[in-house]
Amino acid sequence: MNIIEIKNLSYEYTTDIKVLEDINLDIKDDDFLAIIGPNGGGKSTLLKLMLGLLKTKKNHITKNLKNDDIGYVPQNTNLNIDFPITALEVVLMGHIGSRKKIFGYSKEDISCAKNALSQVGMSGFENRKIGDLSGGQRQRVFIARALCANPKIILLDEPTASIDVKGQNEIYELLKELNQSICIVVVSHDISVLLNYAKKVAHVNKNLVYHALDNIQKNITTTDEHLCEVELLSALGKTQICCDHKH
Repeated sequence: MNIIEIKNLSYEYTTDIKVLEDINLDIKDDDFLAIIGPNGGGKSTLLKLMLGLLKTKKNHITKNLKNDDIGYVPQNTNLNIDFPITALEVVLMGHIGSRKKIFGYSKEDISCAKNALSQVGMSGFENRKIGDLSGGQRQRVFIARALCANPKIILLDEPTASIDVKGQNEIYELLKELNQSICIVVVSHDISVLLNYAKKVAHVNKNLVYHALDNIQKNITTTDEHLCEVELLSALGKTQICCDHKH
C-alpha cells in the first residue's frame, strides 16, 4: 500500500532557481527508503515537503495517512543540549500535539514515553539530562519521541551525523528492527546504509532516480569488512557522485 505518493513535484525557493524538478516517488507502508545525493541536491527539501513544513502551489503530494501518523527525527539533536531537560521529558514532547490536558501529562502519556524509551534501548535513562547523553543515546531519545505518536512512518534527516561508527551501526540496527512494523525514510550520506539496511534508494540531485536494492546488495562485495563505495555507486549507475574510496 502506498502511504505517500509524489507526482510531478517541482519546488523553487526563488522564481529562477528550481531545487527539485519533476519528482515522482511512491512510498509503501513497509519500505526502508534511503534518500542520498550531494549537498544542496534537494534531499532535505524533499523531506520537508513530505512533512508539510514546506508547501507547493499545487498538490503534488498525496498522503494516505493523517499528519499524526508521521514521526520526524531532525538532523541536529545537539542544539540546546545544556537545557536542563531529561530524556523522559524530551520523549513526552511527542504527545504535545495530541495532549488534551491543560497542565501536565497523563499516566498514560508517561507510560507510553517509558515504553518508547525501552523500545529504543534507553530504559533506565529516563531521568538523565539530555546533555549528559552521548550523541547516539540522544538520537535514540529523539527516535523514542517520534515513536510516542504511534507513527506509521518515521522520517529521519541524517540520523547518524556526528555519531561514531559503533553508534551509527546501533542506530541503523534499531531502525531495521522498527521497520518490521513502521515505514522508515532516512536522508543519509552514509553509503553503508544502502548495503546493510535500506530496501530502496532514491538519489536526489534536483531530479530523482529510484532503485530497488535487492539484487545490488547481493552482488556488492566487501574487503576486510570495508564497503566498496565505488562498486556500489557504479552498480547504482551513479559513478558521478563524489566519494572518497580507499582499500
